[in-house]
Amino acid sequence: MTVVSTTRGALRGTTENGITVFRGIPYAASPTGALRFRPPAPVTPWHGIRDATVFGPTAPKNPYPAPLDELLPDPDVPGDACLNLNVWTPSPGDARLPVMVWIHGGSLRNGSSAVPTYDGSGFARDGVVLVSLNYRLGVEGFGVFPDAPANLGLRDQLAALRWVRENIGAFGGDPANVTVFGESAGAISIAALLASPRSKGLFHRAVLQSGAPAAVAPAVAGATTEAMGRHLGVAPTAEAFARVGRAELLAAQAAVTRGGNPLTGGAAFHIVVDGDVVPEDPATALARGRGDGIDLLLGTNTDEYRLWFVPSGLVDRIGRVTLRAAVLKHRAPWRSPRVYRSARPGASPGEILGSIATDKLLRVPLNRLADARVGRSGRTFLYEFAWPSPVRALGACHALELGFVFDTLDEPGTRALTGDAAPSALAAAMHTAWTDFAAKGDPGWDEWSEERPVMTFGAEGSRVVRAPRESERRLWG
Repeated sequence: MTVVSTTRGALRGTTENGITVFRGIPYAASPTGALRFRPPAPVTPWHGIRDATVFGPTAPKNPYPAPLDELLPDPDVPGDACLNLNVWTPSPGDARLPVMVWIHGGSLRNGSSAVPTYDGSGFARDGVVLVSLNYRLGVEGFGVFPDAPANLGLRDQLAALRWVRENIGAFGGDPANVTVFGESAGAISIAALLASPRSKGLFHRAVLQSGAPAAVAPAVAGATTEAMGRHLGVAPTAEAFARVGRAELLAAQAAVTRGGNPLTGGAAFHIVVDGDVVPEDPATALARGRGDGIDLLLGTNTDEYRLWFVPSGLVDRIGRVTLRAAVLKHRAPWRSPRVYRSARPGASPGEILGSIATDKLLRVPLNRLADARVGRSGRTFLYEFAWPSPVRALGACHALELGFVFDTLDEPGTRALTGDAAPSALAAAMHTAWTDFAAKGDPGWDEWSEERPVMTFGAEGSRVVRAPRESERRLWG
């Protein structure tokens, strides 16, 4: 057992295969009672040595709907004190190692730091102090109310990053060398943090995996809260929702958000432009120079859409008429079906629509962000994950890269997406790129320029491709 002192008290961790691990560390008070629907509050200091050997409670959430529940393990740890984090370190003490802070995805309503794929041992083995955190989800983290601050889940993330700044030195980490990285909703959160004045000095590099800068007006995001209020028969206020039990609140949340997904839309939770934590649209703020000076690693998976379109059967229900209607509805370039089909002979209308949606929501916005930073301070690197999973014809779908980044291909939960024969050499290459980026700001390939270099992690290994699928990208201006 290893004991470390923090600003709130001493913690007892455990050693596993030469790595010291601390789990379930509270970084803010339990968001219950008077603190429900309020910004994160400080933890009350404790006396003696607090055990930190098991994962802390996860944020209240519903399970993933079928069939995603079979592909995306989402542990549920009971308890109210969900604002907690974990630390994996090779060397507690005054080592001053690079730090990486993981912010999980899950559409702002699922996920946790207890997902087995996110085990931080591989990073600690390779000289990085890895921190993973929980934050409030769903209506408790991203509901919009007239009587409560917005973006509570984002405020939780900021509180966790402040904890890192104040305490990570005791775990062997360097508070002056912190990289935040996240996937999907975690990456969208990081883009908002990059654009937020409240994050100044809390991190120095950032990795956005399959998530682009995005936020909406409170009135838009508030529609989900209002729909839940109608379902519950209560006013859409924090005061009224705080009187509703968590089980009932989660049932209403499931009913209102059922059927939607990040690509097709539907009732959902969003980061909002609140004039405070997120003063303006993050894409606009970052294009204007907010976030300059911070190195960025940005990327997507080739077939992001297949996680939602294939297991559900949606890809087979989309015909040519539906494809054209979707192009009109979502204001995609009129020529896009023809241009995308020319590079995908034999692709179905559903596959064409999925590729268009992937580019519109993810690849194109990240390319625009990279373009805006050319010639400014802070280096930018782009990657694409292209290795196709043999599971359910998922291809290089959303979230598939996670086991490669964390080097956790042996985890049973990871194999639900990757299958049993994913290439360990590709995981080693991708994981090394992430640790090198955290350590020195260079993942191992050319930074972004007019030549548009993209490190592609695919079936043939890793190689740089210049301006991939440029005719498609150019459609979007």
